[in-house]
Amino acid sequence: MKRTTDILYYIAMVGLLVWFAYSKGWILADFKSITPEEAIARMHHESNLTLLDVRTPEEFRNGHLIHAINIPLDQLPDRLSQLAPYKAKPMLVYCRSGNRSVSASRILKSHGFTPINVKNGIVGLAGAKAQLVR
Repeated sequence: MKRTTDILYYIAMVGLLVWFAYSKGWILADFKSITPEEAIARMHHESNLTLLDVRTPEEFRNGHLIHAINIPLDQLPDRLSQLAPYKAKPMLVYCRSGNRSVSASRILKSHGFTPINVKNGIVGLAGAKAQLVR
């Protein structure tokens, strides 16, 4: 009986590890993830980027990247038509810490967009000295 319990415990732990890695975009991600520094460099050198902030409106009002579009993650599937004009452009996707943006990137990719997830979100961008507006 103890051996069965041990096996179930290890299966559960592996499952949690796989789920965590998936939620972070470390595995099974068919989109690119870049560091905040890489995102800032791309914003300075590429004029065809779309910036998508998937945080809540309240979070967005507290500081966001200039020219960012705010569509909260929970509204994204219903508001994809708003992003249709940007479908042919690469889209930098960010949230607070990089978790919601992974989910948003999966949704966008499944609908034909070219998302680029920003690791560590606005926290990382602010730490890398990105210019934020309120």
